[in-house]
Amino acid sequence: MPILRRAPDSVAGALERQGQLRTQRSLGAKGYAPLSTVVLSRAERRVPETVSRMRLDAEEILELVLARLDDMKAEDTLTIDLRNRSSIGDYMVVSSGRSQRHVGSVADRVVEDLHRAGVAARVEGAPHCDWVLIDAGDVIVHVFRPEVRAFYNLERMWMSGHAVQRAS
Repeated sequence: MPILRRAPDSVAGALERQGQLRTQRSLGAKGYAPLSTVVLSRAERRVPETVSRMRLDAEEILELVLARLDDMKAEDTLTIDLRNRSSIGDYMVVSSGRSQRHVGSVADRVVEDLHRAGVAARVEGAPHCDWVLIDAGDVIVHVFRPEVRAFYNLERMWMSGHAVQRAS
């Protein structure tokens, strides 16, 4: 059974008159009402979204990713140009971390920067941190532990005589 208390009419009434508070009341036994449920008006808090939000192109996303990988001291980073070979994206970035913790940290920071820039990125493999895949739309980022990278050898599959750019 709910605890019944006398509704503070003076405070709630004053706020209702000012338009800042709307309450739903139902009187119970002996004129007591359960605690009022506050319903906030959402009209005052809505912020219109910007109409013309610029979307980053593939080259800008690539620069952002490469800068963050360099900042986080990712190793053996290379970029594969996929523009004329596949429809999955424009660029693929393959990089290595020194340990599972380093791989997870690098991937987290890349995703944070992408979200700050307004790029929706999807992440796979983050709980185990052996191989983390970040899909940023036009740019796909793979962050591996060195042993896992050597095992799967994605570079060999995608390079096959095409341009590959190693980051320094």
